[in-house]
Amino acid sequence: MELDLDGSVVLVTGGVRGVGAGITRAFLAAGAVVVTCARRPAEVPGASFVPCDVRDADQVAALVSSIVARHGRLDAVVNNAGGAPFALADQASPRFHEKVVELNLLAPLLVSQAAYAVMRDQEGGGSIVMVSSISGRRPSPGTAAYGAAKAGLENLTASLAVEWAPRVRVNALAVGLVRTEQSHLHYGDEAGIAAVARTVPLGRLASPDEVGACAVFLASPLASYVTGATLPVHGGGEMPAFLAAAQTDGGSS
Repeated sequence: MELDLDGSVVLVTGGVRGVGAGITRAFLAAGAVVVTCARRPAEVPGASFVPCDVRDADQVAALVSSIVARHGRLDAVVNNAGGAPFALADQASPRFHEKVVELNLLAPLLVSQAAYAVMRDQEGGGSIVMVSSISGRRPSPGTAAYGAAKAGLENLTASLAVEWAPRVRVNALAVGLVRTEQSHLHYGDEAGIAAVARTVPLGRLASPDEVGACAVFLASPLASYVTGATLPVHGGGEMPAFLAAAQTDGGSS
């Protein structure tokens, strides 16, 4: 069995910048026909772009219909669109929290529903990959609604995998720290990025293309018996805080 996506039709939401662009490039390298969508256009060479707000049911329906009309099928979807600005929970408005949950949890469900309506009736079924976050697996101060939405996304992944088997496989990536064009907004200058990288066992932040490679794997025949799973893509996670706080010298007392 090979990682063969030659000619497969793939939709990557938010697939034009950062992690999404890395995912798009990875699918293109695997031979797929890639359609990206976002609210604002940006070019990823080799992919086509359709403007779409994935929170809007009518726009999502039109997006999926346009893909099927042009390409005849939809083999895989990567629900990558998401994110949230920093805001302490007690200072953010109810509307702010609603928008964060809408984008990071309800929109992937909306896109998945539209995709499933196509995939369930086509030869070979299909595959859906959710892009979740380690923020859904640990405290997420400053992005509490985002972390809660990502935790919900993992549960949604498991639930849809059961409901939609065997025609459609549904999996997720729990993505850790990734170096993108906006890393400085989260981690500061190069010294700050290096300091953050030292908290990761592998000693560095991921590249968007490494996240993309994992998405390609889950969508490919290599993962044909994998559904309902969440794959951690976090470089080993984060060093336990108590190790740094204890400042041990290797065991002496």
